[in-house]
Amino acid sequence: MSKTRIKNRTIVERLILQLDSALKTMTQKPVAARSSPAKTPAKALTRQEQRVSAQYMRVNHAGEIAAQGLYQAQAIFARDPEIAEKMRGSALEENDHLAWCETRLQELNSHTSYLTGIWFLGSFMVGAIAGFAGDRWSLGFVAETERQVMIHLDQNLQGLPLQDLSSRQIVQQMYEDESQHAHRALEAGGKPFTQPLRFLMQAMAKVMTLTARWI
Repeated sequence: MSKTRIKNRTIVERLILQLDSALKTMTQKPVAARSSPAKTPAKALTRQEQRVSAQYMRVNHAGEIAAQGLYQAQAIFARDPEIAEKMRGSALEENDHLAWCETRLQELNSHTSYLTGIWFLGSFMVGAIAGFAGDRWSLGFVAETERQVMIHLDQNLQGLPLQDLSSRQIVQQMYEDESQHAHRALEAGGKPFTQPLRFLMQAMAKVMTLTARWI
């Protein structure tokens, strides 16, 4: 898409595009643009290992639903149309993670969080606030979010059963992608967050993590 077309895109056009994406996120099975990084043939897991893996992947799936809400809202309210387009592109990349996690949960004979709508709508509201605060704050929010996600994914790699190579390969690729997103947000001018804001975001993430693990 040309830069001229991006600059000429109005907030109304962006709103229509993102509402369409939001409806697809909530109602359609995600389709990944990239093949799953789970290349190693899945090994048989014990019932306990399967339960633990499902809990981790359910939380990851909920996190990716939240990421869709954040990016889509920030894309609507970004001041710079090119940054809006980058946000939309990041949402598409995160869609791969969403599809990989959902497929893995099915393989583990488990389910996604029953509170998917709440995770999306809550994150959409937070993303809208970040977008209204200005592009530097919005990009800084992306960078800090991805930083905290990377910490969570690192904990995944420590907690997932060693036998579950499929889930571990997915999480490893997610970690690498999130690292790139954080780096790009800071490069684009993201404002680093202060410790109080980081603490608030950590507290919000903790609520989602503990809830989605079981529900």
